[in-house]
Parts: sequence; structure tokens; C-alpha cells
Amino acid sequence: MIKPVSNKPAGKPAGKTGASSGMPRNRLIILDRDGVINQDSPEFVKSPDEWIPLPGALEAIARMNQAGYRVVIATNQSGLGRGLFDAATLNAIHIKLKTQLAKVGGTVDAIFICPHAPDDECDCRKPLPGLFYSIAQRFDIDLAGLPAVGDSVRDLQAAYTAGCTPWLVLTGNGLKTQAQGNLPPTTVVWESLTAVAEALETANLAEEH
Repeated sequence: MIKPVSNKPAGKPAGKTGASSGMPRNRLIILDRDGVINQDSPEFVKSPDEWIPLPGALEAIARMNQAGYRVVIATNQSGLGRGLFDAATLNAIHIKLKTQLAKVGGTVDAIFICPHAPDDECDCRKPLPGLFYSIAQRFDIDLAGLPAVGDSVRDLQAAYTAGCTPWLVLTGNGLKTQAQGNLPPTTVVWESLTAVAEALETANLAEEH
């Protein structure tokens, strides 16, 4: 099993790691999209052709499903608010995501998006926790301790504020995020979504024995 990577910056205590650090009793996991499931772009992912899954990410989601976890995506998509693409295009991107995911035996239960630009003063754009509260209401679930995976500080801050356990992956902007430090105190760091899936599988086996 791939071990979690320490998030310990020089001279500061590391966050918790492994199966003892916020593994959920409720089997639901929240994932960011860009940089976690698919390649990110500073120019935004603006079309289905630009949506390219990261190696092993879709298979990792399928493994989460097989371990009994519902998977929900929470993603900032300010390209909508900026006028870079429309809702129909975003829907087409997510159809591609779901179609390719289905081919490897996986599914997502829902995709929650913030469509607003940074200056719209909404309460759903991460690092604010509005998307997470919407997920809690939709699924009638307690967010406390649920893992929420992202590659940026704003993902982790939103998760922490909502009561989730922030899980940083070192894909996308993850290495840069780790190097900058100042992560929420309960952050757990993993190499990739594949390592996250392995952690959930291990937790699942521990619960069964």
C-alpha cells in the first residue's frame, strides 16, 4: 500500500496521516475536479476535448465505489461566470467524465459546481464552504470527518471550515500547495487519487474485521 506523504513543512508539526486520521464512518468522499481527476489548465478547461483524465484517476474512483463509497464532486467553475464557456459546454464536459468513468466501472453520485466569478461575492466559491453544506443537505449526511480531496489551499480550507478532513493530493497544483505550507491543521497528504483509493480500501477492510 502506498503510504500517505507527510505534510510536515520544515520546523512545523505534520498533520495526521493514515487510517487513523479522519477516515469516515459515513461512506461518502468529496473530490475536487481539476488537478485531482483531470489535468488542470491556467487557461481553464473550456471544452470536452480539453478535459483529460489524470492517469489512474478514473480507476481510483471506481475502486472507491467498489469499496462502498459514494463519490461527489465539488468544483469551482468560474469560467462560467467569466463567459469562457456556457452551461451546455460544462454539461458536455461532465458527460464525457461520466462516460469514461463508466467504462472502468465507476460512477459519481453528483457534481456540485460554483459558477461564479471571484468578484461575485457568492458563498459557494471555495475557500468558502457553501458547496459542502449543499452536499450535506442533499445527502442528509454529517460532514464531520468526511474526507474531502483537493490540490489547492482553497479546497482544503473549504473542507476544513465545513468540518471535513482535508486530503491534499500531489497532482495538479498539489506539490506547489504543499511547498507553500500553511495547510489546515488536520490535512492529510497523499501522492494521488490512487493512493486515496487504497486508503479507503484499507479502512473498509479494517471495518469488516
